[in-house]
Amino acid sequence: MSIQAINVRNQFKGKIKEILRGDVVSEVDVETPWGIVTSVITTRSVNDLQLQVGTEVVALVKSTEVSIAKL
Repeated sequence: MSIQAINVRNQFKGKIKEILRGDVVSEVDVETPWGIVTSVITTRSVNDLQLQVGTEVVALVKSTEVSIAKL
């Protein structure tokens, strides 16, 4: 399967730096030229996608809410 087009504007190409596996969900750290992007996805998806450290991926970021905190 290949993606022909997608409407997500925030796409970050990188390599998986670390995977913290849990029973149900896992944290996947993706190292990009702009820094680390962390995704929390099901462990089943990690297994189905055969994700491992060093795998090249694209992190797709889409949010319906953006919060602001005053510094």
